[in-house]
Amino acid sequence: MKPSGRKVFLLWMFFLVAGLVFFQIYEYRRSSYVSDFNYPKFIQALSDEEIKKDSIVFNTSKQEITGELTEAGVAKYKGVKFRIQGNVTDKGFELLRNQGITPSYVNTDNSFWTSVLLNWLPILIFAGLFIFFIRQLQIGGGKALAFGKSRARLVSDRKKVTFKDVAGVEEAKEELQEIVEFLRNPKKFTRLGGRIPKGVLLIGPPGTGKTLLAKAVAGEAKVPFFTISGSDFVEMFVGVGASRVRDLFLQGKKSAPCVIFVDEIDAVGRHRGSGMGGGHDEREQTLNQLLVEMDGFESKAGIILIAATNRPDVLDPALLRPGRFDRRVVVNVPDLKGRHEILKVHTRNIPLSSHVELKKIARGTPGFSGADLENLVNESALMAARVDKNQIEMSDFEKAKDKVIMGRERRSMVISEKDREITAYHEAGHTLVGKRLPNLDPVHKVTIIPRGMALGVTQTLPKEDTLNLSKSKAENTLAFLFGGRAAEEIVFKDYTTGAGNDIEKATELARRMVCEWGMSEKLGPLALEKREGPVYLGVQYNKGREYSEAKAKEVDQEVYRLIDTAYKKAVDILKENRKILEVMAKALLQYETISGDEVDMITRGAGLDDLEKNRKEHDLKLEQERKESAEKMKKKQKKDEPSGVDPLGGPKPVIT
Repeated sequence: MKPSGRKVFLLWMFFLVAGLVFFQIYEYRRSSYVSDFNYPKFIQALSDEEIKKDSIVFNTSKQEITGELTEAGVAKYKGVKFRIQGNVTDKGFELLRNQGITPSYVNTDNSFWTSVLLNWLPILIFAGLFIFFIRQLQIGGGKALAFGKSRARLVSDRKKVTFKDVAGVEEAKEELQEIVEFLRNPKKFTRLGGRIPKGVLLIGPPGTGKTLLAKAVAGEAKVPFFTISGSDFVEMFVGVGASRVRDLFLQGKKSAPCVIFVDEIDAVGRHRGSGMGGGHDEREQTLNQLLVEMDGFESKAGIILIAATNRPDVLDPALLRPGRFDRRVVVNVPDLKGRHEILKVHTRNIPLSSHVELKKIARGTPGFSGADLENLVNESALMAARVDKNQIEMSDFEKAKDKVIMGRERRSMVISEKDREITAYHEAGHTLVGKRLPNLDPVHKVTIIPRGMALGVTQTLPKEDTLNLSKSKAENTLAFLFGGRAAEEIVFKDYTTGAGNDIEKATELARRMVCEWGMSEKLGPLALEKREGPVYLGVQYNKGREYSEAKAKEVDQEVYRLIDTAYKKAVDILKENRKILEVMAKALLQYETISGDEVDMITRGAGLDDLEKNRKEHDLKLEQERKESAEKMKKKQKKDEPSGVDPLGGPKPVIT
């Protein structure tokens, strides 16, 4: 703990202990004295012998009589002591003398200081606590309770990011490079009557590099760059968000030309009228102020607002109109070329083996965002370091990819030999059907090692990104999905639950072929079902069907026909290639994982002996490469070591 933190902690502990002490004193004093004791009760208690006679005290300075009660008095009056004000007179003294009681007289001279201590010290303590609390609320050295001040942070140049650090989003980079040119040389564009854009909205799924692009703009523009999150505007106090928006643009005008980046703007820019507070909702007031500020300042002010969101469907239309966010830049998930370029960026400072093929890794990661690829590289580096490797090999990338996509291997899972055999034939059935049918993605790897919820996986590797799905490929994909179920039927004459997920995927694909894509010859090109929701978010919602019961029966018949045809096709392929199916299943049982090259060898007629020989040759080659890499590393370290002479002139000291 830092010294300042200790001081604050000790100060808070002092206040806490002091408060508890005073509370205990107050409670004791309040609970020990009888609350409604008066002079008549005092006389009655004396006669009933409920007062300890030797405890009676006359306080002449306070004009009061105090004393203690006996056990009977405590039980009767619910208190230990009593106090009577204004009865310290000679008459009262004579009354006690007549009953044989001699009271004690007290004259306290420090009543003023006692009163100050008991009455004013708690107030002073609470005042000190309040002042301390107010000082803790100071924001950035500003005044206390500065809730209306903007929390925008000015980005420094210590970790400068440029467009060289951004890959896979070339079109978005071009749009933002033009924004940088606007800021550097505005006259180049305004001399012909053009107007500098006021806002740029970055749209795309999470992890595609929207924030990184904004950082690159900050590094390239060489102008002040303010960054803030959309949630920083909204507070529990009404009017704070609008005040922060005003202060943000005020800072921007003082530092113009500048760029203001608002991350996750959907937190404050949601469609108005959707909240419970109506027009007086705090979020809506913040949005109204943002609309005014964006459309109010002049183009000469040199302020460009960049915002990022992955939910453009919830933004208010007034925020998206020209004059506010003039440009919308879509940052999609990278394609094959983009993934290759992103992997180059993330591996440029990482030692890679000569056998690492980044393009092959990019092919095997369709749908990965930039953040996913960065995580993949990091996981592969951790796996290589875990076994003390000097370089990252292709096997490390493969293991990292499997871990990211499917989860960690569950090698501790106890699986019976019968279940292993069923899984091996199931995956071999998928693989063999996939190899015998055209237009399908090549098989990259087959494994029966459990990962996540799956007992085995047949992994395909597309040669390139496909934007369209043909009817023939869709039909062959259905057969590929039923390859595992068909293999179980042929070999074991029985079914298992292992094909549950395959059947679910096949049924969904067949229904979409019939109802959405018009791939049914009987029903024709009809869109019988619609799906709503932004496609780039990966979320779509089914809308109710728009056809009659008679048409629904025809749809069900067509879906069943597609599935039945695909299943029979898979059964025929496996029956014709039964020997190859047996060899592939035995290879999986022996090695647990076989590569795509080994799958090609088996389908061409190779046996288990050929696979064993090929594996030994591959392992020897890989071991030789590791030795060469280690020797190069040692030579480099020896070359970089300082000489035996100290730079100051003397011999280098020997440390033992």
